[in-house]
Formats: sequence, structure tokens, C-alpha cells
Amino acid sequence: MTPRIIRCTPAWNPNDLAEAADHVRKGGLAVVPTDTVYGIGTTATDARAVQRLLDAKGRGRQMPPPVLVAHAGAADELAVDIPEGARRLADSHWPGALTLILRARPELGWDLGETAGTIALRMPDHAPLRELLERTGPMAVTSANLTGEPPATRIDEALAFFGDRVLHIDGGPTRAATPSTIIDFAHGAPRALRLGAVSLEDLSASARIDILPTI
Repeated sequence: MTPRIIRCTPAWNPNDLAEAADHVRKGGLAVVPTDTVYGIGTTATDARAVQRLLDAKGRGRQMPPPVLVAHAGAADELAVDIPEGARRLADSHWPGALTLILRARPELGWDLGETAGTIALRMPDHAPLRELLERTGPMAVTSANLTGEPPATRIDEALAFFGDRVLHIDGGPTRAATPSTIIDFAHGAPRALRLGAVSLEDLSASARIDILPTI
């Protein structure tokens, strides 16, 4: 079976955007371009769809996927007790290559894996992807690769990983090959869990706080 590929650049065809949004809302998997590397994702609200996502990547529930959102206000909709430092980082680096781990709202009820009551949020600096997110709501998205392989930066690389099992959205080569920086605000003092496209020095200056380095 030939993989389904649709383009979202330089702008969405309205029919393609509607098709992609409907596919994701129904729990389908889609490879999507981002401002870092290509991702593979699905609606964050469907536990079975999220499990299919983890299975496709070959990843266990102990590594839950981040959630991509269309607007910064989603942080207050999905998380509680957001520290002021996290808000300053979101103000200065969203949209962008920064993922914030926060305490999830207890009433959220999503099953993203073994999150221990947290949620990892990012607002990507990629206009076509945010258009899709406006239609689908929050998406659980992880890098488009099999576990242990380098993430895809072009649609043909994602095709090699996932073939006709998913919808492929082609946004051209990604602007970077470096994933987002991940900062954990959910377990006391903020700590970098992954160093990525945004430096700790830049983040510390923006938030006016010390961020502990990765262990």
C-alpha cells in the first residue's frame, strides 16, 4: 500500500488540513514537521491512540510523549501550580524549542504513560503545525524515529521508519536537527532533563533563576 503524503508548506490546502485534522482527532497516527525534528503523534485525549503511538515507535510507557499545543494559554488548561520561572520561560521561548514538565491537572484524566502526575508541554514555532493543533487540540508527539535511531529531519526518513502505517505530512526539511530542551519544574528546583536547541544560559537569563544541569 502506498503511504499517504500531504504537504503543509508553503501553506495548507484547506482540504488537506481538514483531512489531517480528522485523521488525528479519530486517533490516527501522523508524522508532522516541527521547528526541531519531525515528530509522530496523535490526539493526546485517546489512551488507545497514545498506546499505538508508543508501539509504533517501539517505546514503553515509562517514556511518555510530550504534548504539543497551539497556544501558550493551554498551559493553564492542562497544568496546575505553574511556577513563575516556568511562566517566564514560556513567555520568552514559546513558540519555540522548549519543553516544560509541569504538574498535570488532576481532573485531566489523560493516559500518556507513566507520567507520575506530570505533563510535558511545548508550543512549536511552526505555523502550519499550530494550524493543525488548532483543529485537533493537544497532540501527543514524539520524535519520528524508532527508538535508538536518529530522528527524521526529512519526510523520506520518516517514511523509511513508518511506511504506510501512518499519515505523513511533508513540511520540507526541518530547520534544525536538534530536539527541544526539556526543563522539569514538577519536582522541586528546575532541572534540565535534556539539553537541546535552547541553551541553559539563555534559559537561566530569561527565567532569572538557576536551572540545575542534567544529572
